[in-house]
Amino acid sequence: MIAEDAVAPAKTAEPPKPAGSAEPAKLNSAAIAFAVMMAVLVLAPLPPFSVYPVDLMRALCFALFACAFNLLIGYGGLLSFGHAMFFGWAAYVAAHLAKIGTIRLPYWAAGWDWLVIPLPPLTPELAILGGTLFAGCLGLVVGSLAIRRQGIYFAMITLALAQMMYFFAIQAKFTGGEDGIQGVPRGRLFGVIDLGNTMTMYAFVAVVFLLAFVLIYRIINSPFGEVLKAIRENEPRAISLGYKTDRYKLAAFVMSAALAGLAGSTKAIAIGLASLTDVQWQMSGEVVLMTLVGGLGTMFGPVVGAVIIVFMQAELVSFGQWVTVIQGVIFVACVLLFRRGVVGEIAVRLRIRL
Repeated sequence: MIAEDAVAPAKTAEPPKPAGSAEPAKLNSAAIAFAVMMAVLVLAPLPPFSVYPVDLMRALCFALFACAFNLLIGYGGLLSFGHAMFFGWAAYVAAHLAKIGTIRLPYWAAGWDWLVIPLPPLTPELAILGGTLFAGCLGLVVGSLAIRRQGIYFAMITLALAQMMYFFAIQAKFTGGEDGIQGVPRGRLFGVIDLGNTMTMYAFVAVVFLLAFVLIYRIINSPFGEVLKAIRENEPRAISLGYKTDRYKLAAFVMSAALAGLAGSTKAIAIGLASLTDVQWQMSGEVVLMTLVGGLGTMFGPVVGAVIIVFMQAELVSFGQWVTVIQGVIFVACVLLFRRGVVGEIAVRLRIRL
């Protein structure tokens, strides 16, 4: 062992890399991809493309949802089958705060039936913030229970808790049951900017998405993100190096849940609806599909995957229930032809990091 350790540095010794080779290339490819994405966001709703802004807003919200999910599975190695609970419940909370405002909490102490917090309908940014905070707190509770297990057991715990929250959403009065919360007002941003205009609302959603995307990028490329990748690759070794892996996984889970909540809250305000569709287990399956089609463990893969799935659903809506079958066929084709996802295959062929 001593001899091996003594010669180990000689085996890994490499000539100095030329300037601007590895890390600058990675940064340049990411910067170019980010610039292309911004150009698409600016040009898509304008002639000659004239893509319907509402479809673009849905695509951006689901892209953010997929990026949040990818933070957990792509870089933390944690597969959650219950991420729809954060997306959907944040949508419910944001829609309720924007439309009604008043908060009623069950409170049985001292003979009180309800704890009522009278609030007026909140402005959109406060409603979105409320939904995001709720999702983060819910993620803290769920994560504290789930990270005690690994692999399929972790996934099953998240699915079970998500189903419990789904049935609670059916029974709770403020969610509207099967009707959901409809007619959610967009309101005025900071009490000044009227979001009733579709293009103004689209610009707001695009800004929220871009800011969250940059935040996720910084998390992944921070020391915290490097530890998270180490845990994904070899958790026992990370533990042997002194890292408290459970804390890192819990932090990643909470951040992923909060960002998923941000996506759900923004969608509720932009589309004007929070419904049971957002908390069903099928929604958790869809975000897995988006991430895998785009490219697991890539920054831009979930965005591409979400855009493909959302616009495919919009184009195939006339097929009715056959949409699910067609999605399944496309998913199988993508897995067979693009095993790393669309963006993953492009990155490998061009030898760049995306």
